[in-house]
Amino acid sequence: MPAPLSSVARNRTVSPRFDGAQAAATLTPAGTAIGPSTPTPRPSATPSALAATPTPMLTPTRTDTATASPLPPSPSVSPAPADWTTMPIIPAVSPAMHGIFQRGLALGNNPHAFSKVGDCESSPNWFLGDFDRGPRYYHLGEYNYLSGVIQQFAGSFARTSLAARPGFSTGSMLDPDWSNPDLCKPKETPLACEYRVHKPSLVFIMLGTNDVYHLDVFESNLRTIIRFSLDRGVVPILSTKADNLEGDGRINALVTRLAREYNLPLWNFWLAVQPLPNRGLQPDGVHITWKPNRFDDPVAMTYGWPVRNLTALQTLKAVWEAVK
Repeated sequence: MPAPLSSVARNRTVSPRFDGAQAAATLTPAGTAIGPSTPTPRPSATPSALAATPTPMLTPTRTDTATASPLPPSPSVSPAPADWTTMPIIPAVSPAMHGIFQRGLALGNNPHAFSKVGDCESSPNWFLGDFDRGPRYYHLGEYNYLSGVIQQFAGSFARTSLAARPGFSTGSMLDPDWSNPDLCKPKETPLACEYRVHKPSLVFIMLGTNDVYHLDVFESNLRTIIRFSLDRGVVPILSTKADNLEGDGRINALVTRLAREYNLPLWNFWLAVQPLPNRGLQPDGVHITWKPNRFDDPVAMTYGWPVRNLTALQTLKAVWEAVK
C-alpha cells in the first residue's frame, strides 16, 4: 500500500461547472458535519491524456492534495478506440432501459434501491454515503435539484454493498469465494448475493482498476456481469475509471464499447476529472483526492471525490428519470 501522504501543497485551480449532459464529490467521515461556503462560477477545461502508473489498487488514503475490444496487445487485436474520451460525463439513456427497469419491478426489484459493484472506492465512507447522513454532511449549492433523487434512493447511499470490497475485480464479482459467508448462500457469487439481498433496480458498475492484472479475462467477465444484471431486470450504469494503470486507456475503451453494444448508460467519470489538479488523483496515480461534499465550494471542487459524488448523483438522476 502506498505510504500515507502528509504535507502536499494545495492547488487552488478552479474546476468547471458540472451539470447535465455537458458536465465534464469527497466524503466526510461518518459523524463529521461540514461548514458553510460560497458558490463561485467555474470555467471549462479541455481533457488530456492520463499518465500510466503501475500501482495496485488498495484502500483510499485521505490527503489534502489538490494538486471496441482492447485486450493485451497481440497481432490480432486492434488498438483501443480513442473516441471514449469525448463521451459525455452524464449519459443519455436508451429507451430500452425502461423495459429492463419495468421487467425488474415485475421480478420484485425495489424502485427505491440501487447497488454499488466495485472495489474499495465503492465504500460508503467514500462513495455517496454522506447523502444518507443528512444535509449537515453535504452542501448541494446550485445543485439543489438533486435533492429529489437523494430522497428517492434513501437507504442505498450509506449501505455497504455485498458486491463492493477492497481488491475486487470483475473476476471477484463472479467468484463465490469472495462472498460474505454470513449473508450469502453457499456457492453464491457476490453479485448474485447483492441482488438477492438488496433487490436493486439500478446498479453502478465501477470496476477495472484491479483488472489491470487480468486484462485477458476482463471483457468476458464484464459481459457476464452485464448479462446477469439485465436478466434480473437491474439497469447497469457502467463507469469509466480515473486512473490509467494499463497505460493506454484500453479498459475505459472496452467499458465504453460494451455500454454501446448493450445500450447501457455510461458515466464517463474519467472525463469529469481531467480538468482537476493531477486529474483528481493522488501522487500514486491510483487513489482519488479527498475533500468534503461541498458542491458550493470552489476549492473542494478541485478534488476528485466531490466531483465523483456530484457526477454520480447527476447520473443517477438522469437514469432514474429515463426509466421510471
